[in-house]
Amino acid sequence: MTTRESDVRTGPGPTQTGAEELAAQPSVGVVIATHNRPHLMRRALQAVLDQGYEGSIEVVLVFDRCEQDIAADDSDPRRVVRVLNNSRTPGLAGARNTGILALETDLVAFCDDDDEWLPSKLERQVDRLRQSPDAQFVTTAMVVSYDGHESIRLAGKKLVTLTDLTRSRMAMLHSSSFVFWRKSMLDGFGLVDETIPQSMAEDWDLLLRAAREGDIEHVDEPLVRIEWGATSYFNEAWRAKNEAAEWLLSHHPEMRSDDRAAALQYGKLAFGHATLRQRRIALRHVNQCLRRNWREPRAYLATAVALGLPGAWVQQTLNRRGHGV
Repeated sequence: MTTRESDVRTGPGPTQTGAEELAAQPSVGVVIATHNRPHLMRRALQAVLDQGYEGSIEVVLVFDRCEQDIAADDSDPRRVVRVLNNSRTPGLAGARNTGILALETDLVAFCDDDDEWLPSKLERQVDRLRQSPDAQFVTTAMVVSYDGHESIRLAGKKLVTLTDLTRSRMAMLHSSSFVFWRKSMLDGFGLVDETIPQSMAEDWDLLLRAAREGDIEHVDEPLVRIEWGATSYFNEAWRAKNEAAEWLLSHHPEMRSDDRAAALQYGKLAFGHATLRQRRIALRHVNQCLRRNWREPRAYLATAVALGLPGAWVQQTLNRRGHGV
C-alpha cells in the first residue's frame, strides 16, 4: 500500500501554529514501530513515559509482522499507551503511517524501538516550538552507542535548511528525535513514503520534504541515545542501501542538480557496490562521484574497498566514532 491522499485521515489538530495555540501544552503522539525486540521496545517505551514534559503523551506501539506482546494502558490520562498492528505496507514506513493516522494529537514524534529519549528531550523541543511559532518540524542531536563506545553528534546549528539536507544526511538528525505538527504533515509535506525500498532512508526523504516547506528547527543537544550495530536492521543491508540511494536521486531533483549532493549519493553507491564486490559498478560510480566533487571522501573509501580493503571494517571503524558511510 502506498501513501495516497485518500488514505489521510485528519483528526482534531492545531489550526494554527502561533502564540495563541502554544499558550497551552500541545498534546504529543509518539509512534514506536517495533518488530520482535520486546526488551528493547519496553526500554524505549519507558523512556518516553518518563519524559518531564507536562503535557499529555499518547504512545502508539505498532507491531510490524510480529505478535503483540504488551497490553494497552490508559490508567494515567496524561500517559496513554495504545497497541496496534501495522495495517499498511509491511515495514517501517507503513508501521509509522499506521501510528500517525491512528493519532489525533497536536504533535507527532518518532522513537525507534532500540533507542532511548533522555528525560528533557520532549520538553526542550516543545520549548523551541514556542520560541518559533512558524516552525513545523524540530529535531535534536544524539548520543551514538556502538559496541560499548559512546560518541556525541552535534549539528553545530539551530536551523537546518533544504540545502543542508540535500548535501548531507546529517545523521545527528535521527528519526528518533523527530517532532512535528501532525496537521503540517497531513496538509503539507505528507506521510512517510511507503514506496522507498525496504523503508531505507525514509527519514532522510521525510526531512527533505519537510525542509521544502520551511527550515527545520534543531535543538543541538544530545537528547536521544541511538543504538548502532547489532540492533540495527539496516547495518549490513548494502543492496537496500544502494536501491535507496538510487531512489533518492530519482525523487529529489535538488540532489541531481547540486554537485556536492550528487557526489554524496554516487559515493554511497560506489561504497555499497564495492562492499558487495561488484567492482566494475563500484568504480563507475567512483568516476561519477569524482566528476561532481573530487573532495567527496566516499569515492576514495570505495576505491580502497574495491581494491580489497574490507568494507565491514571501514563501517565498524566509522561507527565507533559515531559516523556512518
